[in-house]
Amino acid sequence: MPPSALDPATRTATTRDGFAVLLVAIRREPWVFAVSTIGSVLFGALTVADAWVLGWSTDHVLLPAYRDGEIGAGMLAAVVALFVGVALLRAVGIVARRLGAGIMQYRMQAHTRRAVTRQYLRLPMAWHQQHPTGELLSNANSDVEAAWGPIAPLPMAVGTVAMMVIAVVQMLATDLVLAFVGLLVFPAVIAANLAFQRRSSPLMTRAQELRAELSEVAHESFDGAMVVKTLGRESEETRRFAEIAQRLREVNVRAGRLRAAFDPALAALPSLGVLVVLATGVHRVGTGATAAGDVVTIAYLLTVVAFPIRSLGWLLGEFPRSVVGYRRVTAVLEADGEMPHGESRLPADARGGARLELRDVAYAYDPDQPLLHGVTLDVAPGRTVALVGATASGKSTLTSLVTRLVDPDAGRLTLDGVDLRDLAPGELARAVAVVPQTAFLFDDTVRGNVTLGADLPDDAVWAALRAAQADEFVAALPHGLDTRLGERGTSLSGGQRQRLSLARALVRRPRLLVLDDATSAVDPEVEGRILAALRRPDPLARAADASVDDPAIDPDVPPPSLLVVAYRKATIGLADEVVHLDGGRIAARGTHAELLATSPAYAALVNAYETADETPVPPTAEETR
Repeated sequence: MPPSALDPATRTATTRDGFAVLLVAIRREPWVFAVSTIGSVLFGALTVADAWVLGWSTDHVLLPAYRDGEIGAGMLAAVVALFVGVALLRAVGIVARRLGAGIMQYRMQAHTRRAVTRQYLRLPMAWHQQHPTGELLSNANSDVEAAWGPIAPLPMAVGTVAMMVIAVVQMLATDLVLAFVGLLVFPAVIAANLAFQRRSSPLMTRAQELRAELSEVAHESFDGAMVVKTLGRESEETRRFAEIAQRLREVNVRAGRLRAAFDPALAALPSLGVLVVLATGVHRVGTGATAAGDVVTIAYLLTVVAFPIRSLGWLLGEFPRSVVGYRRVTAVLEADGEMPHGESRLPADARGGARLELRDVAYAYDPDQPLLHGVTLDVAPGRTVALVGATASGKSTLTSLVTRLVDPDAGRLTLDGVDLRDLAPGELARAVAVVPQTAFLFDDTVRGNVTLGADLPDDAVWAALRAAQADEFVAALPHGLDTRLGERGTSLSGGQRQRLSLARALVRRPRLLVLDDATSAVDPEVEGRILAALRRPDPLARAADASVDDPAIDPDVPPPSLLVVAYRKATIGLADEVVHLDGGRIAARGTHAELLATSPAYAALVNAYETADETPVPPTAEETR
């Protein structure tokens, strides 16, 4: 799809914009459009041919039969053959028209949905944080359907235009006066269409906006089902959804009433024209100015012209909703903020931990409220650095910068000396893995959630599960690696989901592993074993008594570098260096013991958890599942 098929500065008419949207589809699918249009033209031409057959039969068969009292078998057979032949060829045209229109419409919908999805994946997290999920779902679904809705009647409308031209030419050739009387209906039809579009366009715009709001509320309600149910907020959520649904209903009803008034008027105008033609024709036949067959032909052709008029009305009636949907989709496709990439690559044969450096990094979600201020720190290869800080001190934002979910407002981040912004697409993901606190699992098998479609042997999957202390509960599942976990892994506990998420990162052997409070739902004993495994020369190695022939083990691989967001003393104590963040700045750094002795603020923060660390509490049912 071109970057912009509709120039905002020239969006002055819904009709023009609607045709511009259709032109995008025609340019993308010219052959399908050509086939469907040829079928429609064939249908239109043969529909007009019916008028000629009817007029010829009136003058050469019906009137002589009334005059002579008999009809020849040959003439009757000729009439039947003409009508049947025209009907069969018209049926071929209908099939080609409808099949082509359907293929074209669904191809455009599929293409646009793929383009929107690719754009969603390209756009940075900062853009996604500014757009509700419900709106994004609406853009990829109802807006796409609305944008290409006019494609269904398009080939028919184009073909019926040809039919209308043929019919009008035949009307003028048959009787100029009657043709002029009949064609007076066209200005009335055009005026009705313009009035309909002017009144319906604002309604369609509002309806699409309300559909997005409705999707947003529904998504929030379903995503927060546990909160809603545990706090007894079902009625409030139902009321919130119902209010928007009611507003959408009212707008759609108003649009439906407008359409209900428009369609009968559009159908009635040609019928009124037929009545006027018949009245005028009776007078002209009485005066001998024209023949009865000509009057029948003109009247029938006017009814034929009524069909193109209605089909054009259907097409134009879809334009307001189509233009609104297309504008909303185009706003996504033209959204800026896509992260630029360079061409630098990390050594393909690099082994062991990577060196991470941050220099004077600053970032703000809101320009008026800076979050990080001049952060400078290093994570040496194979070393473990723990980030400790109070809520909203910038820890998770720092992990987002390290994994380049967002770019800093100032300063630079480098991996092995290469600025993250200079790396080629995919290079950072190959070297760095992040495990967030909220583990997201797909409705897939254990294997599928760990590999995410990568071609990895089961030995490597089991090695990653062992390092994440997840192998025992996975082995106990009904089908092991082939067990489906349900949407978001609802069949597992929080700790189990976190361990699978960790295994997903480890199986790719990252050189820098970022753990954003990734073991918060795991009991301290299990967490200690996990961190100990991550600090071994090969995090995927088995226990010391395991077979050295295991293909998943490479004892020569040094440990990865670790950047850990932590709050437990047991976790912090394993770090080579601790960085204390306070208000978006590095307040202190050193070993855990050094900071306890020299930084009262740090000591007060970590000692807030000493009850949990020093007074053992039996694991919860969720932690032991």
